Amino acid sequence: MTDCKAVKLIAIYMYISELYEIELQYACQRFSNNSTAEFTDAELMTVYIFIISEEQRFQVKQIHRFARECMYTWFPKLTSYQIL
Repeated sequence: MTDCKAVKLIAIYMYISELYEIELQYACQRFSNNSTAEFTDAELMTVYIFIISEEQRFQVKQIHRFARECMYTWFPKLTSYQIL
């Protein structure tokens, strides 16, 4: 990942983390019975927004594959992809 993309990723994460603590946590519902997941909602939103904006990948499976293959060092606790 280039330095420019790394800075953008960090900026997105910082923004979402702050917004999540202030507001989003009350509007979002985790669809899992694991309320203490290692991969946080803020991380999930960051990955989703970053990959859509930078990589132009729009399907969840594509986003997950890219994150697993290219962003593992940034998000080592990324969960497996499961079709619901």
